[in-house]
Amino acid sequence: MKTYQTYLFDLDGTIYLGEELLPGAARTIAALKDTGAAVRYVTNNPTRLPADYAAKLTGLGVPTHPDEVITSVTATTMWLRENHPEAAVYPIGEPPLQEALREAGVRLSSEPAEIDFVLASFDRTFTYEKLQIAFDALWFHKRAALVATNPDKFCPYPGGRGEPDAAAIIAAIEASTGVRLSRTFGKPSPDLAHLALASVGRERAHRECVVVGDRLATDIAMGTEAGMDTVLVLTGDSTREDLRSGRIQPTRVIDALPELLG
Repeated sequence: MKTYQTYLFDLDGTIYLGEELLPGAARTIAALKDTGAAVRYVTNNPTRLPADYAAKLTGLGVPTHPDEVITSVTATTMWLRENHPEAAVYPIGEPPLQEALREAGVRLSSEPAEIDFVLASFDRTFTYEKLQIAFDALWFHKRAALVATNPDKFCPYPGGRGEPDAAAIIAAIEASTGVRLSRTFGKPSPDLAHLALASVGRERAHRECVVVGDRLATDIAMGTEAGMDTVLVLTGDSTREDLRSGRIQPTRVIDALPELLG
C-alpha cells in the first residue's frame, strides 16, 4: 500500500460499527500516527459534537482530540457564518445540532415568516409540527431555501440493520412543498475533505492525502471530487457487488483497516 501524509477516515462502518471497535482499527491508527502521518475523522452524522466523538473513540482505545474530528455540522456552521451571518435558520435535527448552531452564533427561528434556511438533518424527534413549520417557510411564505447537513439514506447498525437518516426528512419536505434541496454540507461534498485537510495546519498536497471509508456514494465520492486518493474498506455499507455495478470507483479496496499498513 502507498503511504500518505494525511489520512481522512470515516467513522461508523470504518473505525467502529455501533458501539464496537472494528478489528485492528486501534493498531492501524496508532501505527499510522507513529510514522508521522496526520489522522482526521470525517463523519456525516450530526447527532454528536466533535468532543463527543473524540470521547467515544478514546474510550474505544483510539486516543483522539476533538480537533481531529470534522463533522457535517462543522461544515454547516462554517458556511452559515461565512456566507449568511444574519440569516435565520430553522434546524430540523437533534439537540447537538442546535447546540452547535447556537455556539457558532447562528440565529435560530421557528417563525416561518422570518426563516431564511430550513436545515434538514437526522432527527429521531421529527414531528408533523416540524414539517408544518418547514412547509410554511418554504411553500407559503416562499422566502426560505432548503439545505441539509447530509444526504445519507440510513445509518448502519451491527447485524445489517439500520435506521432512516436525513434523506427521509429531506424527502418529506420536498414531497410536501415541491421545493428541492439546494445544498448539502456533508459527504459527498468535497467541502468536508477540504476542511479536514485545512485543519492539519501545514501545507499538504491532495496527492498526499487519502480518504478511507465504507461507502461509495459518500466517502469515496467525496475523496474523488476533492481530487484525493480513496480506499474503500469492506467492513460497512458497500460491497464488491456494488463495485461491479457502480459508477464511483475507489483507488484501492481492502477487506479491513490493517491492510493499510501493507
